[in-house]
Amino acid sequence: MTSIETLSPAEAEAALPDLAALLHACVLDGASIGFVLPFGLPEAEAFWREGLPALRGGARRLLVARHEGRILGSTQVGLAGPPNGRHRAEITKVLVHPVARRRGLGRALMLAAEELALAEGRSLLILDTRADDAGEALYRSLGYAVTGVVPDYACSPEGVPEPCTFMHKRLPAPSHGQLAHGQLAQGQLAQGQLAHGPELARQIGT
Repeated sequence: MTSIETLSPAEAEAALPDLAALLHACVLDGASIGFVLPFGLPEAEAFWREGLPALRGGARRLLVARHEGRILGSTQVGLAGPPNGRHRAEITKVLVHPVARRRGLGRALMLAAEELALAEGRSLLILDTRADDAGEALYRSLGYAVTGVVPDYACSPEGVPEPCTFMHKRLPAPSHGQLAHGQLAQGQLAQGQLAHGPELARQIGT
C-alpha cells in the first residue's frame, strides 16, 4: 500500500537519501524540473538539503508518497510571500518515480497539497509545468486553468529551451469553523497527519 504523508523538517533530513534518489531518477528519466545533465546523486541531495531551512521556518511544506517505507513521490507547497500575497501558495516539484507512474500518485499528492493549502488559509494555487507535458494534463483534470505560456522559458535536461505553461486554481474559502489562523483543527497538520477528504481518506493501492 502507498500512503501520502507530510514530513517534518527532521523527517525530511532523515529521508535525504530517498529524496535524492527520487529526484535523480526523475531527472534522468527526462523530467524538466530545474536541472540539466549530467546530474548526479550528490547534486540531488544538495537540492533537498538546501531546502531544509525553508521547511524549518514554515515557508515550505513537503509531502511524500511512500510504498513500504520507500519514497516514490513528492511535492512541495510554498507558503512564503509578501504581505499582499499570503492568500496564495505555490505547488512545486511534483515528482513521481518512473517505476511508480500511472498509479495515481501524482493526483493523490496534488489533492493532499490542496488540502494543506486550504488548512493554511490559502485561496489561490499557482504552478508551472513544461508545456504539453503529462503534468499539464493532470493539472487540467484537477481544475487548474492556464494563465499563460512562455516560450523557451526553461531548458530540458538535455539543455534544449522549451515552453512553460503557468497555471492557477482558486480554492473554496476556508470555513471559520474548520480553520483558525491557518491551522488545521486539533493541530493534525502540524503533527504531519493530513485530514484527508473522501479521495484520500483511504490508502492508495498500488
